[in-house]
Amino acid sequence: MNTESPVSRRAALCGIVVALAVPSGLVTACSSPAPSGTGSSSTPKQNGSTPTSGSTGGALVALADVPEGGGALVNSPDGKKIVVARISATEVKAYDATCTHQGAMVGEPAGGTITCPAHGSQFSPADGSVKKGPATTGLRAVAVRVQGDQVVLA
Repeated sequence: MNTESPVSRRAALCGIVVALAVPSGLVTACSSPAPSGTGSSSTPKQNGSTPTSGSTGGALVALADVPEGGGALVNSPDGKKIVVARISATEVKAYDATCTHQGAMVGEPAGGTITCPAHGSQFSPADGSVKKGPATTGLRAVAVRVQGDQVVLA
């Protein structure tokens, strides 16, 4: 009698995606986002710096590390992934990096679009709205502002 539980199709595909993505530096989340508060405030940001503590005013990323017309994927002080988009020299917008379709992490803004690598949903960096499905709702905005040479939580 076989007592092992079968591997779900989703788990098998996630394993394949991770195995193929790790060598290129790209890892895609295939499951629901982690519950709130599970991140560590000492986890390094993708840009190599360490997040600051506090829920407001915490530095997310240096403005110089966010290319104009592009963006950066960073950790908030509570460990959640945030996508920061630089709209102009002095304007930035930020969104929860969790795709509203099935919870995968979206990529950095490029070419005027924030794209989810899991199923191809595309969002506007200017307002987080859906540009192309399968997502039907936009990304959740995160209040940020430029303070000196840093992008900080507002």
